[in-house]
Amino acid sequence: MNNDMLIPLFAYLLFVFGVAFYAYKQRQGSSFISEYYIGGRSMSGFVLAMTTAATYVGASSFIGGPGAAYKYGLGWVLLAMIQVPAVLLSLGALGKKFALQARKHNSVTVNDMLLARYQNKFVVWISGFALLLSFFAMMSVQFIGAGRLLETTLGISYQTAVIIFAITVGLYTFVGGFRAVVLTDTIQGLVMIVGTTILLGGILYATDGVENAMNTLEEINPQLTTPYGIDERPLDFTFMTSFWVLVCFGLIGLPHIAVRSMAYKDSKALHRAMIIGTVVISILMLGMHLSGVLGRAIVPDLNIPDQVIPTLMIQVLSPVVAGIFLAAPMAAIMSSIDSMLIQSSSTLIKDLYLAIKPNAINNEKKIKCFSTITTLSFTILLVFAALNPPDMLIWLNLLSLGGLEATFLWVIVLGLYWKKANAAGAICSMLAGLISYVIITTFKISIWGFHAIVPSLVIGLIAFIIGNQFGKKTQIS
Repeated sequence: MNNDMLIPLFAYLLFVFGVAFYAYKQRQGSSFISEYYIGGRSMSGFVLAMTTAATYVGASSFIGGPGAAYKYGLGWVLLAMIQVPAVLLSLGALGKKFALQARKHNSVTVNDMLLARYQNKFVVWISGFALLLSFFAMMSVQFIGAGRLLETTLGISYQTAVIIFAITVGLYTFVGGFRAVVLTDTIQGLVMIVGTTILLGGILYATDGVENAMNTLEEINPQLTTPYGIDERPLDFTFMTSFWVLVCFGLIGLPHIAVRSMAYKDSKALHRAMIIGTVVISILMLGMHLSGVLGRAIVPDLNIPDQVIPTLMIQVLSPVVAGIFLAAPMAAIMSSIDSMLIQSSSTLIKDLYLAIKPNAINNEKKIKCFSTITTLSFTILLVFAALNPPDMLIWLNLLSLGGLEATFLWVIVLGLYWKKANAAGAICSMLAGLISYVIITTFKISIWGFHAIVPSLVIGLIAFIIGNQFGKKTQIS
């Protein structure tokens, strides 16, 4: 174990716990549900930008994405830049209308919004099931990423690494709630930017510049420097289109990103967040994926591509600097999983438990207890789920990401912008989108070479339009 790397990492984790305690003190005397789940709707533009970007940039972007770039070449760097408009698109499409309706109906979760819009509890039950299923898979990815990272850099066993991460993220999330999540996301976003810049600089220094690195990649495999990648995974039109739908356009339908649109302070904060968030995403996507592919010129024979970033940290940075940088991918992972833990807790407690026992809302002590138990239970289950990891995280992450998008995209977007949308259409769309996505991915059905998300969204849209012909008309005024 490298003690020089542990010191800055422990200092960072202590800081995170300090933020969680601050958030805990801030919410004393306020409504537990409003404070714990959306932080009292008080986010500034900078905080909104950083928490939205940090929530999106997780283990896949800091571990899985660079691993794919390491394996498939420069084409994957170009592919990753498709994600640049992600914050602009999600906040632009949802931001203002979502916030206005959330305040009008006092909604603190996405399911609150769906219930207010469609006035049907079946929509909430289907939504809750899909959320918990997909979030569990996505959170497993984050735990695996953290385990890989700490295992490689600190020289500890993978199982120990996962347990350390679980204790850290579980404690500060349930103690601090949503306010702690967004505050730490803000700091973590800054840490990610600095860490990305330092690592990329170290790699360029170690390879004696871009030109020398490119020559080395050419010697390894000439296809690594082409826009279309290697033959094993050609980055053709259908793959590029699928990837854009999956990691950019479809993000509008991600509940843990959409909920950020409920919690900002005012319109000025929203507009500022759209600009800042886009800049942050651009820096992180380019820096990390370029580090992954250029890193192959330094370590050309990794058996597990997901280990490229932690391996490069050890090789191109001094132990103390590497320890500081270690906080960057840890920040990326923690800022994604804490948001999903909060969302999972809110789904079980706010949307499902209180729907069955609405009078329980008056017993705030009991709700606090249940929320704590839920967060910790999820954390324990995720530890067991992460103990047998795949070689490449990115495919598991994209699989779970698509499930959420296939379920929620049309229900959220059409619910906001189509006045005639009703519960029958929403239910048909959610079921058709999720079931078709599961079937296509499970049986590996190829439809003109597109990723399962494309036909699933088409099926979900058609199902919404057909289902909408039946049922009672409901709309937000």
